[in-house]
Amino acid sequence: MARYLITRAWQSALTLLLSTVVVFFGVRALPGDPALALAGEDRSPEALEAIRHHYGLDQPLPLQFAQYVGRMAQGDFGESIRTGIPVSSMLTTALPVTAELAVLAILIAAALGVGAGVLAAVRRGHPAEWLANGLALIGLSVPHFWLGLLAILYLSVATGLFPASGFVPLLDDPVDNLHHLILPAVILGTGLAAIIMRQTRSAMLDSLSSDYVRTAKAKGLRPRAVITRHALRNSLIVVVTIVGLQLGGLISGAVVTEQIFGLPGFGKMTIDAVFQRDYPVIQAVVLLTATAYILINFLVDLLYSVIDPRIRVTGDPA
Repeated sequence: MARYLITRAWQSALTLLLSTVVVFFGVRALPGDPALALAGEDRSPEALEAIRHHYGLDQPLPLQFAQYVGRMAQGDFGESIRTGIPVSSMLTTALPVTAELAVLAILIAAALGVGAGVLAAVRRGHPAEWLANGLALIGLSVPHFWLGLLAILYLSVATGLFPASGFVPLLDDPVDNLHHLILPAVILGTGLAAIIMRQTRSAMLDSLSSDYVRTAKAKGLRPRAVITRHALRNSLIVVVTIVGLQLGGLISGAVVTEQIFGLPGFGKMTIDAVFQRDYPVIQAVVLLTATAYILINFLVDLLYSVIDPRIRVTGDPA
């Protein structure tokens, strides 16, 4: 176990370092000059040179990268070129919104997807399976932005059941916070629930036809015990893998949903930073997303041995 943890730790550190290099040089390869955006109407050569010198943009790229890594190691992501606000403060404000939205969407998707997948596998060839497959197909086919607009129109504007936009911090009012986030979380989780449902159904069909399930049935176990303790547990590896990958994706991929519902998360901050060539903000957002992916995948690998006793972490997850 210790050997595996050490191996995964240095692999994760190397991946994070490579991600930092790609993000840093990739952002500077984007067309456009942030000095032009900051100069406004005064675009004289002297003004542009002063702006580049102030933000270190006139220095060689290797020197800029070395300084960036040094500041990042101390937890300093720099200041926004556009607003002058420390990037760490901007992340502190935006990250809880996106993280809470992503977690709620994952919980909703897992509950709906696993439940529908198990029902479709157990009731194979019955109307319940046809209904679950049909709903999954709709969830995969309908774009989130269109579904979000319909939800705002009918559930917010017409009936007033949910707020159309806005956000309330969790610590200020937990009930109002959930009231504002439940609708965008459901919209964001529909497509993921369809994916989880399809994968759960496929894994459950394989488990239900395996020898150990037939043995459990022959021993006289109740059908519920056979499904939950034997078939479902061994099918959860697929679900955990999907949830782990999608959770990292939701942290960076909730841009459209946040824009539709007016949530002050990563979405608006990332879009504004890209259009304004705000290098420090773009680098911090992408680096934080890469770190989330690495940590979540690491936790998923550790969960494999907890879910399935046949898997032992002995230097190789397999």
